[in-house]
Amino acid sequence: MSIENAPQPCDLLIEAGWVVPVVPHGVVLEQHAVAISDGAIVAVLPIREARERFAAAQVVSRPQSALIPGLVNAHTHNPMTLLRGVADDLPLMEWLQGHIWPVEGAVIGPEFVADGIELAIAEMLRGGTTCANENYFFPDVQAAVYKREGFRARVGLPVIDFPTAWAKTDDEYFDRAIEVHDQWRDDPFIATSFVPHAPYTVSDASFERIRMLSDQLDMPVHLHTHETAQEIDESRQKHGQRPLARLDRLGLVSDRLVAVHMTQLTDAEIAMCAERGVCVVHCPESNLKLASGFCPIGRLEKAGVTIAIGTDGCASNNDLDMFGETRTAALLAKAVADDAAAFDAASALRAATLGGARAVGFEDLIGSIEPGKQADLACVDLARIETQPLHHVISQLVYAAGRHQVSDVWIAGHAKLRDGVLVDMDADALIARAREWRKRIAAIRIS
Repeated sequence: MSIENAPQPCDLLIEAGWVVPVVPHGVVLEQHAVAISDGAIVAVLPIREARERFAAAQVVSRPQSALIPGLVNAHTHNPMTLLRGVADDLPLMEWLQGHIWPVEGAVIGPEFVADGIELAIAEMLRGGTTCANENYFFPDVQAAVYKREGFRARVGLPVIDFPTAWAKTDDEYFDRAIEVHDQWRDDPFIATSFVPHAPYTVSDASFERIRMLSDQLDMPVHLHTHETAQEIDESRQKHGQRPLARLDRLGLVSDRLVAVHMTQLTDAEIAMCAERGVCVVHCPESNLKLASGFCPIGRLEKAGVTIAIGTDGCASNNDLDMFGETRTAALLAKAVADDAAAFDAASALRAATLGGARAVGFEDLIGSIEPGKQADLACVDLARIETQPLHHVISQLVYAAGRHQVSDVWIAGHAKLRDGVLVDMDADALIARAREWRKRIAAIRIS
């Protein structure tokens, strides 16, 4: 064989029964392989051609599986895995003010955040999630843990109008935010955003400061908004405007805005989001559990708004299961729109992958299986009883498959889950630490 015809070396070749690249939309490639070198996708091509073209250092063959982009959890509070089940079956403000904030006030700190993030990473990897849009306190600790575990994340820099364990004054919130941003600004895995909590907990002055810094530093602004009807009523009473109109007055309704929940929307507000390039993150299970309302996904999609999917935190959802969340999003959208064709399976999968990547600002890196993008991938075993017979791969992924069927996960080409087993994470140690936190939190709540 001449040098010109010699196989091209690559680090990893993943052969799958089906590759679902997400781009092009709705396409399924049968008997295809993905070649990976230096953490990036080199080629997507039929298995026979891949074996001829590449000499791989490692070959992973999954003939009964679908290879998909890693799922992107576009809104989550991952340290709150340690508050899973602390206060269930309560409306939002009672849940937040009467239970979650008091418990957090007693336990929050670097150790709580680090242990909660690590537990969340393990849960997300086991469910095919490879990237998170994080929104919590102690972002310096969060970033360090995500980096140590090789997990991709955009870490939020919190701003809220009252003292917390992270910061006591407005100036301290902003000073610490800039410090964390500067520390991680050039990291290939970790990025930052501003995460003002919500319109009802952040002043006009702080929002104006966030807008100025967001423009200067080209940073997203990730916040809960239009979450409940009560929020809308209170904003009208206090500011004489609905929250989105107030944010627009303050210059924040732009393509940097990542608006979470958005259950209360008029047609004019939807049109403004589409025109300005706002990303909407849909958290259907948290919204259902807290009876917050229904995000009009069908109308948003028709208007051309970028839609992403998030689990929210485990205190209000109870899991970080993006397969379950995506299924709920697809089904709920149909009921809300009174249209069985609304938000079909391919659109739901796109929201959970490429839509999330766009919301996080990583669309050039992840979210689809294309040459040049990072090899953040998940393999889903479709040979299980739960996904047989297999008539339509994307439909099975959205409507039938579960996170227990994720066999393998890679981030930047590095194996993070292999044959269903976490790589380089001690599951028993994570469980033991979680149980210790349960004891500490139970004691605090009893006293």
